[in-house]
Amino acid sequence: MSRLLPAVQLRVPTDEDAVAWHRVFADPDVMEFQGGRAAELSVYEELTARQRRHDAERGFCFWTMLDEQGEVIGFTGAQPWPHTHFGPVGEIEIGWRLARRAWGRGYVTAAARTTLERVRAAGVDEVVAMVDAANKRSIAVTERLGMQLSETFTAPVSKRQGHCFRLNLSGA
Repeated sequence: MSRLLPAVQLRVPTDEDAVAWHRVFADPDVMEFQGGRAAELSVYEELTARQRRHDAERGFCFWTMLDEQGEVIGFTGAQPWPHTHFGPVGEIEIGWRLARRAWGRGYVTAAARTTLERVRAAGVDEVVAMVDAANKRSIAVTERLGMQLSETFTAPVSKRQGHCFRLNLSGA
């Protein structure tokens, strides 16, 4: 039986969202698979600015995710893979990060499905999701989206095992 997904809003990140992301991601549980702690505020300021550019240039980005009350609960969306020394260089990555208080409620799945619709409409034929091999919650989201495991890798900095999932959006 399919469960009803919550209403979730996505918006292009604002300058203020950098502060909200920094606050939401200060939770060590949220950052368990991203180094264990939030980055400095300046990193989120640069990230939100980069996402605004992506949206203007490509029609998609990592959007700020809002719950039914309009509160920032994280981000989800798509961007060009940001690394040049490993991973799916030149490909479009989908990703998400969610406030601990919003876990288990379907927000990421709902927002990721909207992301897939938007990137498909922007002409993207395939997306990848790079997920820490121990991150069972994110792996479950990739499965709900119909993504397939395509390779396993070792992250160069953390030396942790990861999985690259793929999804063809062209229908071919």
